[in-house]
Amino acid sequence: MSIFRRRGSSHQQLEQEHPELQSDSKVNELKAAIGPLSGRNLLYCTDACLRRYLEARNWNVDKAKKMLEETLAWRSTYKPEEIRWHEVAMEGETGKLFRANFHDRVGRTVLILKPGLQNTKSMENQIKHLVYLMENAMLNLPEGQEEMAWLIDFTGWSFTTNVPVRTARDTINILQDHYPQRLAVAFLYTPPRIFEAFWKIVKYFMDPKTFQKVKFVYPKNKESVELMRSYFDMDNLPTEFGGKATMKYDHEDFSRLMAQDDVKAAKFWGFDEKTGSMSSSHAVGATVAPEPALA
Repeated sequence: MSIFRRRGSSHQQLEQEHPELQSDSKVNELKAAIGPLSGRNLLYCTDACLRRYLEARNWNVDKAKKMLEETLAWRSTYKPEEIRWHEVAMEGETGKLFRANFHDRVGRTVLILKPGLQNTKSMENQIKHLVYLMENAMLNLPEGQEEMAWLIDFTGWSFTTNVPVRTARDTINILQDHYPQRLAVAFLYTPPRIFEAFWKIVKYFMDPKTFQKVKFVYPKNKESVELMRSYFDMDNLPTEFGGKATMKYDHEDFSRLMAQDDVKAAKFWGFDEKTGSMSSSHAVGATVAPEPALA
């Protein structure tokens, strides 16, 4: 028995000295717990994906499994990968949410949000628009990069343009539950004082990991300005976020870009764009089969 104890402790010591071994071990555990996958689930559940769910649940395999299964069930009904730009383009007409044409210092995709430019009243469509752009941002992440950065400009924001607390809660839940470890940092740039009342309510819907990623930035505060500099090249950062670049949202140009990305997304997921069905092969070469019902 002592031999086995020594081997076990040696293995634990090896994992402590090389954390990546523990990570790989947990990923394999989660993979085995989930069981065989097919179709879109197989494409979605990469090793990097499993690792994100494990990180979100502090490497507890059972909790990560539950979280991932809930995501797969959500994706099977909401079908975020099937949303196309023409379905949500009206939401983006004012430039209230779009993917930036620059990255942060480590190459992460950047989403720019301008809640003061709210132009619609359908909360369902607003969430659908955000989900579409999350999927699009993921599709455009550089190889090896899993997270993205958010820049939120509060110019023009007021309670009349604000989303209801219930919608904010539903949005946060979707992002936390189904896009874990996708947010690297969210900069709230010069939020007005009246936003504080809204924030006091909304922050209770956030898990601690997400809450720690939210940074309030004020241009007259030296520390917050330095924080922005640490994440972004000032020559790329738009002036409305304290940088030097001039940024103007062009809806027609962005729509053309999204139309191109829709083709890219269809290819990745193995869709035939004309029929909307899964094709017999796709970019990564996995066999596509009907998805089993989740228990």
